[in-house]
Amino acid sequence: MSTATLNGACPECETDLTVPPVVQGETLSCPECLLTLRVEDVADGRLTLQMVEVQLRDWGQ
Repeated sequence: MSTATLNGACPECETDLTVPPVVQGETLSCPECLLTLRVEDVADGRLTLQMVEVQLRDWGQ
């Protein structure tokens, strides 16, 4: 019995990613560069991923 997976590549470090089924708008982390990625599109088992801009809090130091 096989489990369905989706494939994509990190837009930053180009690491190949294999993940369980996800839907458009979900986020995941690249295991290589730890970047947060958002699923922009899922088509024919391939993911289109976009980097999520992370706003770091300015603690005024």
